[in-house]
Amino acid sequence: MNGMKSYHTAPRRWPVAVALMGAGLMLAGCQTSTGPAAQIASIDTAQGSAENIASLTAVIARSPSDPQAYNVRGSAFGKAGRYPEAIQDFDTAIRLDPNFYQAYANRALIWRFSGDNAKSLQDYNRALQLNSGYDAAYIGRGNLYRLAGRPQEAFADFEQAIKLDTTDPRAYHNRGLLYQAQGQHSFALEDFSTAISMAPNAAEPYNGRGVSYLALGDEDNAFDDFNTAIKLDEANAEGWANQALVYERRGDKARARRSYQQSLRLDPNYAPAMSGLERTKSG
Repeated sequence: MNGMKSYHTAPRRWPVAVALMGAGLMLAGCQTSTGPAAQIASIDTAQGSAENIASLTAVIARSPSDPQAYNVRGSAFGKAGRYPEAIQDFDTAIRLDPNFYQAYANRALIWRFSGDNAKSLQDYNRALQLNSGYDAAYIGRGNLYRLAGRPQEAFADFEQAIKLDTTDPRAYHNRGLLYQAQGQHSFALEDFSTAISMAPNAAEPYNGRGVSYLALGDEDNAFDDFNTAIKLDEANAEGWANQALVYERRGDKARARRSYQQSLRLDPNYAPAMSGLERTKSG
């Protein structure tokens, strides 16, 4: 799709905020696809409620040899943050069907959430050995590489998922983050826009696109995107901090301060909001 694009050697460490050259400010970065809820949602539609898990347990009681039943309940456990139980269910699914590549990819995600990146990588690799055309495994492994500071490998995996005509917006969004971190904002804008077209109700791609708009000096479009991100997800600390930065750049310190404060109410440890609030505490 993007054969003319080149991806150059990346810095060793990916920042959580993008420095705007000459602005002296820090822009809140996108952390999309890093949280358990967002990732589990992409692998299964099962909900993590106690009622739903109870229903899935009843299904397993009726069909104790059905690997798919364990895979679905494992995803529900993952959504509920019950990682040991999720791992146990994926283990059972794989034992019942050693070629169950979806269960390997799902278990890989839970291993990552549990902090075991080595086991996560092993499971993604196994899923792709079983099905080299499984786009979700490329996206999951790519995100694992991205978060581990291995951008070249991450980029290759997102590219492969896109070549497979994935309908998962994470492939474009995460590739956009890599372009963005390299300062290739025109390419990043294209990828974020594609992700938005696939998932128009997701806040994160709007935040990402706003970051690149602002880096390119397009303050109005950036502001629109940050406002849309907040409208879609009022609990998005990054969106509030990004909106605050635009207010700050426009000289409206009072509104900037309120938005930074809201960001910190949502995430008291969010560094861009803390530094922004410090800059705007007077005036």
